[in-house]
Amino acid sequence: MPIFEYQCDDCGTKFEKLVRNGATVACPQCGQDHLTQQLSTFAARAETAAPAPPMGGCGGGMCGNPDFCHRN
Repeated sequence: MPIFEYQCDDCGTKFEKLVRNGATVACPQCGQDHLTQQLSTFAARAETAAPAPPMGGCGGGMCGNPDFCHRN
């Protein structure tokens, strides 16, 4: 049961709605069904960050922090 984001074409209200099995959706403000489905923010893709260092440190002192990586 996905949650979709909509904007009403009649009154401009933006809202989210849990849609079950193709149920019809109407604007909670004006009751009209002239809606435009919006791109959900959680579905937007971002560029990936640099890979995380291996578990247990930075992999041989590459981070420049001798107190963190090279404890004797």
